Amino acid sequence: MPINADYQGPSDLPEVIPVFPLPGALLLPRGQMPLNVFEERYLAMIDDSFRDGHRLIGMIQPDMSHSPDEEHPKLFKVGCVGRITQLAESGDGRYILELTGVARFKVKDELTVLTAYRQCKVDYFPFIDDFTARKGEDDVDRTALLAVLTDFLKANDLKVDWDGIENAPNEALVNALAMMSPYGPPEKQAMLEAPDLKTRAEILIAVTEMDLAKKRTSGDPGLQ
Repeated sequence: MPINADYQGPSDLPEVIPVFPLPGALLLPRGQMPLNVFEERYLAMIDDSFRDGHRLIGMIQPDMSHSPDEEHPKLFKVGCVGRITQLAESGDGRYILELTGVARFKVKDELTVLTAYRQCKVDYFPFIDDFTARKGEDDVDRTALLAVLTDFLKANDLKVDWDGIENAPNEALVNALAMMSPYGPPEKQAMLEAPDLKTRAEILIAVTEMDLAKKRTSGDPGLQ
């Protein structure tokens, strides 16, 4: 989805951003993520992002496996900042919104703040290629990606809009499939932290092949 703001590089983004820790949530540059927000602290975060004018939220996963404090879990070191590109009020106190990914970031420090939501000082420079749309997509093995997608759909008795897939550029295809994939936080984090689009596609293919192999071993009827 096109966005009104033009982010050319790290200097166009704020160094301190609010973060939304959400297990299993994967936002990638130029990808769209729908969110249904109902907690008071995150409703306040959205209001503040509009008040401040930047409309940016950092999506990041909590690192639950290394977090003794479930109320304030540690965060993974890498997330992705997104801009609110759609917002609707539900009428019952919720916000229904869509984030469009801008760029990944590395957490430099979590700040001590008065807000109920968490805020981090971040660095976008390790992911400077994120500001160049479709960078490296010619290196993606599209044939292998579509082959494993076909196997996954068959195994799970799912259908998809093949015309839309065949017309999608490699970046949009890889990132959309990664974001929609049904895998856990470690796999999602690995795809997020992939150094380039080719590697992200390879991780997605490998994880899917492992999942399909497990189903074959377990005698899943969809793979007979």
